[in-house]
Amino acid sequence: PSWPAEIRFEQVPVLRLPQPKIRLWGTLRYMWALAGWLRKNRDQYDCVCVSMLKHDAYAAVRAVGGRTPVLLRAEGGGRTGDCYWQLEARCGRRIKYRLMEADAFIAPSQAIYRELQAAGYPRSRIHYIPNGVPIPPPVDSAKKQSARLALAGLDPSLKNLLLPGPDGRMPLMAVYTGRLDPAKGLAELVAGWRLVRLRYPEAHLCLAGEGPMYQELARQIAEQNQTDHVHLLGPFDSVDELLAAADLFVLPSYEEGMSLALLEAMAGGVPIVATDIPGNRELVRDAQEALLVPVRNAEALAAAISRIFSHPTLAGQLAQAARQRAQTHFSLPRCLREHQTLWESLLAQREPQRG
Repeated sequence: PSWPAEIRFEQVPVLRLPQPKIRLWGTLRYMWALAGWLRKNRDQYDCVCVSMLKHDAYAAVRAVGGRTPVLLRAEGGGRTGDCYWQLEARCGRRIKYRLMEADAFIAPSQAIYRELQAAGYPRSRIHYIPNGVPIPPPVDSAKKQSARLALAGLDPSLKNLLLPGPDGRMPLMAVYTGRLDPAKGLAELVAGWRLVRLRYPEAHLCLAGEGPMYQELARQIAEQNQTDHVHLLGPFDSVDELLAAADLFVLPSYEEGMSLALLEAMAGGVPIVATDIPGNRELVRDAQEALLVPVRNAEALAAAISRIFSHPTLAGQLAQAARQRAQTHFSLPRCLREHQTLWESLLAQREPQRG
């Protein structure tokens, strides 16, 4: 409620519609407000692109479908994805039925593409457009030190990141960025960190994000006496500085569609340990751009993390290869071009109707 209704973010105007926190009623109020705004301001936009195949998408199709092109982006995969949500959520099947009227569906991964097909969405309207991320400048030792100083300024518990160990080296640091959700495998990661610290007692793990597991993770960290080495940092608007400060990125998810967090780590040139699942394999290959491990396996996570920590040459090779793959296949300009091409195609199809 304290957030401003209108802001500019990265030179883009952002309008926030009110969403009361009352369960169900608040969602309905938001959907009505969104549909009303789209109808009232139809002259201000050429097409509508909605993230996730849920309530927002339903409101958009209901409001302007058939008159203005509507593109729907499916974001998640598996049990955390949009297709599964439509099967399990109240009114999910009704929402799915209405969404079939959209002009196009964007699948950011091959796994999500297959899910949309299996769910009955028209194949001719499903478009595979992988996510894209900006490619930041390479990180050198000075940038890394600066990033760690910034982190230590945010959280006093991270001041030890600046203190050299007995060998004169800075403590090792791994990061996870994303939602704090049971399906992300964070309980196994925290448990595995105890094993990592048997070999690297001064190593730190930073978990950046928010979600339903926050309190549970805080209890686990305290019960395992890891409060000085495992840190819950909360959400970040940008993870560039966090990745620049890190020696390793970890993604222990059980399921992913196409992880933006993983793409950001690739682009940032950070060595990666991730779970061996279809969504991750679409981005990185085992022992080429990352080390992939089985899901729900704290010991395997710890072993892969320790391997990267103990082999700097391997870490550098993986990081460089991942960054190159992100530049070649998953850059933001490429992603934007493919979206623009699709938008222009849909608008061209509508021109005869307008005439």
